[in-house]
Amino acid sequence: MGLIFYDCPPAPSPRRARIILAEKNVPYEVVHVDISAGEQFSEAYRAINPNCTVPALKLEDGTVLTENAGIAAYLEARFPGPALLGETDVEKGQVASWVAKVEMEGLLAAAEALRNSSPMMKDRALTGPVGRAQIPELAERGMARLKQFFDMLDARLEGRDYLATDSFTNADIVAAVTVDFARVVKLKAGPEHKNLLRWRENLSKRPSMSV
Repeated sequence: MGLIFYDCPPAPSPRRARIILAEKNVPYEVVHVDISAGEQFSEAYRAINPNCTVPALKLEDGTVLTENAGIAAYLEARFPGPALLGETDVEKGQVASWVAKVEMEGLLAAAEALRNSSPMMKDRALTGPVGRAQIPELAERGMARLKQFFDMLDARLEGRDYLATDSFTNADIVAAVTVDFARVVKLKAGPEHKNLLRWRENLSKRPSMSV
């Protein structure tokens, strides 16, 4: 048995892992989890991932990885090329730092804005098996944080082709997924974000970005 990837195409988190799998040309079997229908809460999926989140990656020995950081670390170690977490010690530190920064300032802000405003996510303001009530003020804060994130990305990308190092890395993957995900809360990069727009357009030429 090969790798089994538990996926939900519309969601941003599994897309991060799909892009890494595509970049490394790793074969795997797909099991779709329809989170709109609540399949992540089924007994069958809870047996795979008690946290009731996607993605999850089941390895040949039965080990299940349920977090993007773990999935990326595993794939990088097992399939070293191309290096997406950095090649030198300095690059590894730079990539890890930017991934954390993008997650905290961008991805979580977008999730905060969506989950605290969408009627479809009533009582689902946080992921996981326990329901949480929406807080409208957090949606407003998320939007404000997301706008600041776009400005920060644009400033960082001045004169640069990639976010963390001089090559395409996981930091670019997480940032691009975040920028695309922001559309669900009706936020897009504008003409004032010329560096961000240039960077995202260049990334769109990579086949992995369309998975």
